[in-house]
Amino acid sequence: MRTTLKKDEKILLITRQHWIKLALPIMAWLLLSILVVWFLKDKPATALIIILATALSPMIEYINWKYNLWCVTNMRVVDESGFFTRYSKESPLDKINNVEYDQSIWGRLFGYGNVDIQTAAELGETTYNLIRKPKLLKDTITLAQEEYKKIQISNQATQLAEAIARTNTAVKASPQMIADELQKLFELMQKGAITQDDYLAQKNKLMGG
Repeated sequence: MRTTLKKDEKILLITRQHWIKLALPIMAWLLLSILVVWFLKDKPATALIIILATALSPMIEYINWKYNLWCVTNMRVVDESGFFTRYSKESPLDKINNVEYDQSIWGRLFGYGNVDIQTAAELGETTYNLIRKPKLLKDTITLAQEEYKKIQISNQATQLAEAIARTNTAVKASPQMIADELQKLFELMQKGAITQDDYLAQKNKLMGG
């Protein structure tokens, strides 16, 4: 993966499309090569040139396949493609609303399927086709989201503890300091880290009630 990782970011999974994506162009090239050899058996040099020239098509398909990948980290999902030109799209874990996958009968036999990722409204919905081990991709994203939420809750709990500690020592604080602490408590309540009763109790302490 060429995308630079952020601080404390770890790669959980890198996957790409199934090898069946390459089956059709390679088989077409092999069939063409057989026909060229058959019809130009008296001109082997010409046949070789044609075979090598037409080999460019499956080679390009292979390069596109190799550099078209999806990476799941503990912070985001990165969709990266392109060798000569580059494309990259990322979906933060907290912006992903739902992940689904589906497999046909052939997909279950050969291990490929489609993965649908629904993100926040501004990012939309994206379907990735012919993904290798689609269930693994879906499960990795789901588990990464759960771990991400746990970390967020832990950070909010730490912020709450710090805010409560500050309120307990803010009896002689200035009006501006009290206003700042009230704002921080209000933001914690909006994030769901504390309840409205917790907010009112700490507010009363700050106000000397």
